Amino acid sequence: MKISTPVLPPFLILDQLLQSWLIEDIGRGDRTTQSLLSQNTIEGQAKWVAKASGVIAGLPIAARVFQLLNQKVSFVAVAAEGQQCEPGEVIAEMQGSLDALLIGERVALNLAMRLSGIATLTRKYTAEIADLPAQLVDTRKTTPGLRILEKYATAVGGAINHRMGLDDAVMIKDNHIAAAGGIGEAINRIRSQIPYPLTIEVETENLDQVKEALQHKADIIMLDNMPLDLMREAVEIIRDLDNRVKIEASGNVTLETLRLIAQTGVDYISSSAPITQSKWLDLSMKIQ
Repeated sequence: MKISTPVLPPFLILDQLLQSWLIEDIGRGDRTTQSLLSQNTIEGQAKWVAKASGVIAGLPIAARVFQLLNQKVSFVAVAAEGQQCEPGEVIAEMQGSLDALLIGERVALNLAMRLSGIATLTRKYTAEIADLPAQLVDTRKTTPGLRILEKYATAVGGAINHRMGLDDAVMIKDNHIAAAGGIGEAINRIRSQIPYPLTIEVETENLDQVKEALQHKADIIMLDNMPLDLMREAVEIIRDLDNRVKIEASGNVTLETLRLIAQTGVDYISSSAPITQSKWLDLSMKIQ
């Protein structure tokens, strides 16, 4: 099985996001917790329990939520990132200020449930092609404000991150081609302006476009919404003419079609489904 190594985003970046989400939830104060606990020195213990089967992701981020509220909170991940868990299984244990545990509960759980849901569905996709060379990559179809975390979750599930944003790489899509007047014109104009070593990817829909992208030395050629027979032919042409070019397939990728697409010989298969079609993994917190 191919191995993906997810890299947790640095807290220098994450803290700003987490603080904004805590502020959104707390508002002018937690009326319930702060009224109940007049002294924030009361200590308590809690555990997180999985209520459904799935792949765990986001526990270090959840821990950070509680520690932003009180740095002395101890959050111990019982389950490892990427571990398959079953209903009733304890996935984390925490101890510390009760008000921090109660105030941070919803934001922390929401993040872990969302990210675990993405990792769970991603794992199903990557398992379908684990014995084939093709690799699953995610897309920019992400929830605004959550991209860095949602892409982290796909990596936990075994996928590879596509570009994080518009500045990561050049991707010339159909509307860019139309605006430029053709693939060759688009590549030539862009290549003269981008910094080294940025790569150029071109979206193609037919064999003529594939050949034009090859002629103008695209680094990556995307085969977009091509029937399988046409995709196989395109892969053969690219391999024969320029074996250095990477090939990506995209469009109408489902669990049912994923393996068939991988068998055409493409290097990468991009799909938004693991993010856009995933369900939250049900987790709960119980005060001890």
